[in-house]
Amino acid sequence: MSTTPRVVIIGAGIVGANLADELTGRGWSRVTVLDQGPLPLTGGSTSHAPGLVFQTNPSKTMTAFAAYTVEKLLGLDGDWCFNQVGGLEVATTPERLADLHRKQGWARSWGVPAEVVDPARCVELHPLLDRERVLGGLHTPTDGLAKASRAVVALARRAESRGALFRGSTQVTEVLQQGGRVTGVRTGTGKEIPADIVVSCAGFWGRAIGDLVGMKVPLLPLAHQYARTGQLAELAGRNDELIEARLPILRHQDHDLYYREHNDCLGIGTYAHRPMPARLADLPEVDQATEQAMPSMLPFTEADFALSWEHSKELLPALREAKVETGFNGVFSFTPDNGPLIGESPDVAGFWVAEAVWVTHSSGVAKAVAQLLVDGRSEVGLHGCDVNRFDEAQTTDSYVDETAQRNFVEIYDVLHPLQPRLSPRELKVSPFYAQQQELGAYFLEAHTWERPHWYESNARLLEELPPEWQPPRRDAWSAMFHSPIAAVEAWKTRTGVAMYDMTPLKRIEVAGPGATEFLQRLTTGKMDKSVGSVTYTLMLDAAGGIRSDLTVARLATDRYQVGANGNLDLAYFRREAPDDVQIRDITGGTCCVGVWGPLARDLVQPLSDEDFSHEALKYFRLQHASIAGIPVVAMRLSYVGELGWELYTSAEHGRRLWSALWEAGQPLGVIAAGRAAFNSLRLEKGYRAWGTDMTTEHTPEEAGLAFAIHKNKTNYVGHQALADAEPPTRRLTCLTIDDGQSMVLGHEPVFLNGKAVGYVTSAAYGHTIQKPIAYAWLPPSATTGTPVTIHYFDRRIQATVTPEPLYDPTMTKIRQ
Repeated sequence: MSTTPRVVIIGAGIVGANLADELTGRGWSRVTVLDQGPLPLTGGSTSHAPGLVFQTNPSKTMTAFAAYTVEKLLGLDGDWCFNQVGGLEVATTPERLADLHRKQGWARSWGVPAEVVDPARCVELHPLLDRERVLGGLHTPTDGLAKASRAVVALARRAESRGALFRGSTQVTEVLQQGGRVTGVRTGTGKEIPADIVVSCAGFWGRAIGDLVGMKVPLLPLAHQYARTGQLAELAGRNDELIEARLPILRHQDHDLYYREHNDCLGIGTYAHRPMPARLADLPEVDQATEQAMPSMLPFTEADFALSWEHSKELLPALREAKVETGFNGVFSFTPDNGPLIGESPDVAGFWVAEAVWVTHSSGVAKAVAQLLVDGRSEVGLHGCDVNRFDEAQTTDSYVDETAQRNFVEIYDVLHPLQPRLSPRELKVSPFYAQQQELGAYFLEAHTWERPHWYESNARLLEELPPEWQPPRRDAWSAMFHSPIAAVEAWKTRTGVAMYDMTPLKRIEVAGPGATEFLQRLTTGKMDKSVGSVTYTLMLDAAGGIRSDLTVARLATDRYQVGANGNLDLAYFRREAPDDVQIRDITGGTCCVGVWGPLARDLVQPLSDEDFSHEALKYFRLQHASIAGIPVVAMRLSYVGELGWELYTSAEHGRRLWSALWEAGQPLGVIAAGRAAFNSLRLEKGYRAWGTDMTTEHTPEEAGLAFAIHKNKTNYVGHQALADAEPPTRRLTCLTIDDGQSMVLGHEPVFLNGKAVGYVTSAAYGHTIQKPIAYAWLPPSATTGTPVTIHYFDRRIQATVTPEPLYDPTMTKIRQ
């Protein structure tokens, strides 16, 4: 009798079949896959997916998913499930050509072979192209076409051989649960199927399955047009029913188009039309699905295709005498940030989702979910895919519908890393928002929060900026969403005093008799310290990967305030908390002003009767105080490397706190400063940003954070893995740019002795040290003084490994 858990997978498409294969391949034989549609073509997105697999993505995780999909589908037995014809993205504008160089950098960073080629090579690779319209292309030889329907059959067959059971025409109408855990499912016929784990792989029906357990699954079904031409003379005789395609898959992203061969015809997909949301109630009946008519294949709307057809004929002259023979509007899933949805319900243990996953990433996602279920962790970081990454406001129907439709429109756009969404905005603002607007704050949006990046009111100080603080001129790309005013704000922080809005950072209250033991178990630091202590610590997963970094403040014997990285930490705390621990998100009810700089004490002390001297309030300590009659918790912390405090108060006092500090600071020349200066200052101090510089893929020693592990502590998650760990084969390394002015932004590949050996995580201009800074993952052989090369678009930038921190290594500034 097998002792593995009983698993029910809802959805027998490419994700569900892959997951059944991955689980049974790991020895979990009690797997049942249910689908409301007939097998093997169940009527979902898999049944009509064009199967293009382009691996390169700005996300390392998404690239890894696609690369594994290629590897796995190539290895399936029987008729081909993956045709590795390669991929070609062409540029018809200079902006797109520059972006292809950027994409080549991503590919090199993530280990995918790719090359930017000239127009002649583009036409050699894809002879249907008009040579005169193409400026160049990105060729990725390992990309190709997935035969999704065939892969589903092969995967199901292999999973069944290991004990899995597949049942079609079986709708799940209820997810059974008891005591906060799933116990099984009930089908439309009333049959109950017991389960310890239920995984929803239902595609665009995932929202409805989530409703069965009261879980918001933030995805929107949207129709996407796909058409086929009649026979093209240029393709006649090249292919056959078995091969289907020999030309590389082609993307014309300047006009939101892609192309693939279907024997002697050409398939054309377009995102250039209006967003077309699909209501589940309006879709055709599932039980009537055939290869020609499925719920996910809506009638083709010719008017929406007209402009794309004209653009296609311009790029591919062979189409000028051709006609569109067939077409349909195929339904796919989109999410608020275009990422997939992976993870366990925060409220119902054992209920998991793997949704909004396209064929491109299907095998990789299934492998990650199987690793989570069997091993407790995925080998690739999933923070950008975890279903719990969204705050409650981001799971509302109105937010999901608007942002998903915008993502559909922008799917092939050239987007800057800092580019904010235009709408919806002002969902979350700090109590200081009106005052920040009066100061000319330039806001960017992150996790629905409005965050000032600089203040136009400081532009007047540019004339006073000393010569050594003058920033270099930036290239057009790195200058986007940036201002030289950031140099003024960094200067004033280092030499005077500045106020920073720290309100958007997630704050979690952990309280109750078991709070100390709970935090002691989940973190690497010592939690049982005196009341008033503040501890920088890490949370690890079972394999020693960095789940998050936290700042834990002990407010009372059984009450802590945790500065966290986002909703993932909140969901993890809630899932792990025992009955005698209460977890509360207090972010919205509180606010925080960071007051930092050599004159910070001169600003704060006259406003309070409490003692803010170094002797009375040491670094990493807190005290309850009154600032201008406003109750605050003052924490002696500094993420910018200068004297100062994080001043916390309840939201209703926020506006008055800001005003009191602002007015008292005028004689001292106080300024408001934003995130652009903040990021520069934190990199000069070598402070890491979780999710950017390190993730669960990295250990504390690799990330340079071993100091956050209490040397005498053993009873925490991940301890044994660290004890058994091999010496690091990579390290997060500080680089400075040799010419003192060339900027990079992140994700660029780093070369050592002509070989790509790592990639940039964070980067900024170091205003204090007068050089650009980049942090990168590099092998240990890249020691101090080692010269490296960073590939930035089509440029080569020389950099040098430099000891960190770059500013105030003795910590005298911060402890004065």
